[in-house]
Amino acid sequence: MKLWVGVTDKSWFDFLSRQLDLDEVNFWQPSGKQQFQALSVGEPFLFKLKYPVNAIAGGGFFAHSSILPISLAWEAFEEKNGAPSLAKMFELIAPLKAGSERVTVGDPIGCIILRDPFFLPRDQWIPAPVSFAKAIVTGRSYDMAAGDGALLWRQVQQRVGAREFASVSEPLGPTYGGFSTVQQRHGQGAWRVLITDLYGRRCAVTGERALPVLEAAHIKPVSLGGQHQIGNGLLLRSDVHRLFDDGYVTVTPDFRFKVSKALKDDFDDGETYRPFQSSRIWTPDEERLRPSRELLEWHNAEVFQK
Repeated sequence: MKLWVGVTDKSWFDFLSRQLDLDEVNFWQPSGKQQFQALSVGEPFLFKLKYPVNAIAGGGFFAHSSILPISLAWEAFEEKNGAPSLAKMFELIAPLKAGSERVTVGDPIGCIILRDPFFLPRDQWIPAPVSFAKAIVTGRSYDMAAGDGALLWRQVQQRVGAREFASVSEPLGPTYGGFSTVQQRHGQGAWRVLITDLYGRRCAVTGERALPVLEAAHIKPVSLGGQHQIGNGLLLRSDVHRLFDDGYVTVTPDFRFKVSKALKDDFDDGETYRPFQSSRIWTPDEERLRPSRELLEWHNAEVFQK
C-alpha cells in the first residue's frame, strides 16, 4: 500500500481542525487541470503544512477524486472545503489560480475527497522526512512497507491509535474511478460527487448535461432509512428530482421512467415529461453500479402516486 503526503496551507488545516465530528473533507487543488490518481481507495493521505512549519499535522483516507466547478464543490461540501463561506473559499483560491485575473463559480478545481479525517495536536506534529524535498509544491507518495513511508505510518499510528484506522483495513471490494462501490460509510458530499461522476454528468432520464441543474437523488431518503450508497442514487435534473421525491414520477425496477396521472390531475400539466414515459433511463453498464431494484420497488410501492 501507498500513502500520500500532500502540501496544504495552515489556514485550511486550522479551520478544519476546529470543526467537530467531520466525516469527510475536500482537499482541493486550485488548478483543476489534472485529476488526482496517486492513491487507491482507503489509502492514507497525510497533511503536510507548508514551510516554515514543514510538519505533518493530520490526514484522512482517500475516497474519490474529481474535477468540479467551484460552485458544485461548495454545494457538496460547504465548510468541509476548509472555509466558512463561499466568499472565503474564493479568497483562498484566487491567489493560487495562476494566470487568472478573476475567479468565477464555474472555474474548475481538483477535488480530493477524504473520509475519516484526523488532526494532530500541535505537540504531536511529525517533522517532514528529509526525503520530502523543499521544492515539492503539491505532494509525493511513499511506500507504507519500507523506508520513510513505513516510519511515517508508524509515527501516525502511535499518535492517533490503530483503532482510528479501521478505514484502511476494510475490505474495499470493487471500485469505480478509485471509489469503493460496496456498502461503506460515504459522506453526503462524497456520495453526491460519486453519483454525478458515475452517471457521466448527465440526467438519467432526460440526458441533460448542464451540471448546475443536475442533482444526486436518493431513491429512499436518508430520513426514512436510506443510505449514501451507489445503489440508492440516481442523477436527475432538478425538476425531475423534485417530482421523483414527491411521487409524481418514478423509475420501475426494470429501469423504465413512469409518470403518474396525478401530475395531470393536480396541475393540469406534465406534458414536458410524457415524452419520456416508459423510456429506459440511462444506467451504468455494470450491474453492480446500477440503482438497486429493491429500492426502486420500494419507491414504486411507497412513494409513487398511482
